[in-house]
Amino acid sequence: MKNLFLDSLSKSDLVLLTPLLRPMELAQETVLSETGDTVTLVHFPINAIISLVIVLSSGEIIETAMVGRDGMVGASSALDGNIAMNKAIVQLSGKALVCDASAFKESVLQSRSLLSKIIRHEQTVYAQAQQSAACIASHNIESRLARWLLRSRDLADSNTLPFTQEFLSEMLGVRRTTVSVVAHALQHAGMIKYRRGKIQITDLDALEEASCECYGTIKDLYNTLLGVGSAA
Repeated sequence: MKNLFLDSLSKSDLVLLTPLLRPMELAQETVLSETGDTVTLVHFPINAIISLVIVLSSGEIIETAMVGRDGMVGASSALDGNIAMNKAIVQLSGKALVCDASAFKESVLQSRSLLSKIIRHEQTVYAQAQQSAACIASHNIESRLARWLLRSRDLADSNTLPFTQEFLSEMLGVRRTTVSVVAHALQHAGMIKYRRGKIQITDLDALEEASCECYGTIKDLYNTLLGVGSAA
């Protein structure tokens, strides 16, 4: 597997970035940055998934965007946005490529095409956050969970996802008991199997039908703005 964003770059832009990249293993639930932290690293996930979340004063966590092999975290450091606007937490453990934010910025400023691509990437993350807000306000929890599982599946390139109900409840901003009821309904409908902190998607087509429109909208955004498809 590879990072699809990096793979979409021109050869000359890859020449600029490749010497800066080094591999890193990301463990599930590791906090990469807190809101307000100075961005020191840019992460390009390969099979890891990173959630950008907002933490409310009540302690509740709301996910605003999900970044995997179709993007990166910390790209705003190339645009003088070196302060993290969200908490970044590893949703799914795996491999990533990382580079120092200062070196990343220097390289990006040497290439107009790379800078343009970074700007478009940040547009997709912003648009994903807007879509997430609309989804929370307008769609029921069953369709939201289906959408969340589908995007996780695309980014992980796997039908088996190691998520606990507690973690799902945090990412969706609902109570654990609510996740339990909805996951049971999806399992009863034959879309997933849920056991001991692992979710297996067993009927992809049915899960897509159960999902809200936001799943397709986000996929289209990445294709339109970046020419990067996240589907397996």
